[in-house]
Amino acid sequence: MSDRICKMEENKLIERSKQGDLDCFNQLVEMYQRQVYNLCLRMLGNTHDAEDVTQGAFISAYKGIGRFKEGNFRAWLFRIAANACRDQLRLLRRRPASSLDALPLDLELEDRRAPSPEEYAINQELGEHIRHALAGLPADQRMAVILRDIMELDYEEIAQATASSIGTVKSRISRGRARLRAHLKQYVELFP
Repeated sequence: MSDRICKMEENKLIERSKQGDLDCFNQLVEMYQRQVYNLCLRMLGNTHDAEDVTQGAFISAYKGIGRFKEGNFRAWLFRIAANACRDQLRLLRRRPASSLDALPLDLELEDRRAPSPEEYAINQELGEHIRHALAGLPADQRMAVILRDIMELDYEEIAQATASSIGTVKSRISRGRARLRAHLKQYVELFP
């Protein structure tokens, strides 16, 4: 299906959702729930909080869909999710509870063959160091890096999702990547 047809279908679902059609909104949820959940998971670091925040973000989106104007619906959803993540992080800072759980990175092997036990162990260790490095970034840099490098949004979408200028987005990504590189340099032997 072409992007144009998908966009037309999405626009119809949005319009019907604005009229109160819950089934149409549920179709939008199905289209974006994995992306929103992955964003929340990477921002918050554990599945329980990510599930709760994702659900809350979609509830907020449903309640506020009447205020959605023409534009990028995905970026609008990510803005809602990003704000919900920031709220949750502030709450957690006030009452810290647990460290990062194992955070799936959805790394795909290029050749699709099963890794050897040694490769698997190295990938697991590398993934843990990447999760730790990401978790150590300030929230705004972490959000920008995740949206760009993991979720593969363009700068314009990230700017919309974070309510920032493109220059600010580029700066956050640059600083976040630099901090990640600095942290991961000590584990260079793990990289292929």
